[in-house]
Amino acid sequence: MHVLAFRHAPLEGIGTIAAALDRCGADLQVCAGPPGPASPPVLLRDTSGLILMGGPMSANDDLPWIPHEIAAIQEAVHRGIPVLGICLGSQLIARALGARVYRNTEKEIGWFPLHWTSAAAADPLFHGFSDPQTVFQWHGETFDLPPGAQHLAYSAACRHQAFRVGNVYGIQFHLEVTPPIIEDWLRQDAACGDLREATAAIDPHAHAVRLAELAATVFDRWCRLLH
Repeated sequence: MHVLAFRHAPLEGIGTIAAALDRCGADLQVCAGPPGPASPPVLLRDTSGLILMGGPMSANDDLPWIPHEIAAIQEAVHRGIPVLGICLGSQLIARALGARVYRNTEKEIGWFPLHWTSAAAADPLFHGFSDPQTVFQWHGETFDLPPGAQHLAYSAACRHQAFRVGNVYGIQFHLEVTPPIIEDWLRQDAACGDLREATAAIDPHAHAVRLAELAATVFDRWCRLLH
């Protein structure tokens, strides 16, 4: 199985998703940087799964690589290839499926309770979790649900935290992070970034053990969709 992942920024690695892919024997190819303006369309031949990670840019930005990735998402959907989008990746999926991406009423930065919808109880990735679960967030934008999507999760500050359309998943929160990843984000952002809008100090280890358990379960389940 061959899985293609788009990495949009140096600090936005795939984190604990890599371990899940390794456990299921998938071969991972990471595109470490968005395609350039003259890049050819992304080819998904012999691809078993597509992953799109986060990044500081907006899915609405006028960047030459965004149409390439939206086209890749649409091709994956057409071919029935499982897709997983995290944060910016989920917003790109929403756009690719015809939904609106826009600024959330507030930025979510840090650890926040996440609630499951009734649809999550029967979902292949999210069934069986108690409510709520505390997860890590770092985003300022959100999205409308694409046509036909199942709404899977929400938080107090952001209604649309996860959705599924067939075997395509958009996840706004960060299950993939580890304490070292969070520490890197905090160091990079401490001077002039989003941290000024955080509502409380952020301890990278606060809920890391439980987050790792959730991540292993969710990402292992996603890997079972691969073929």
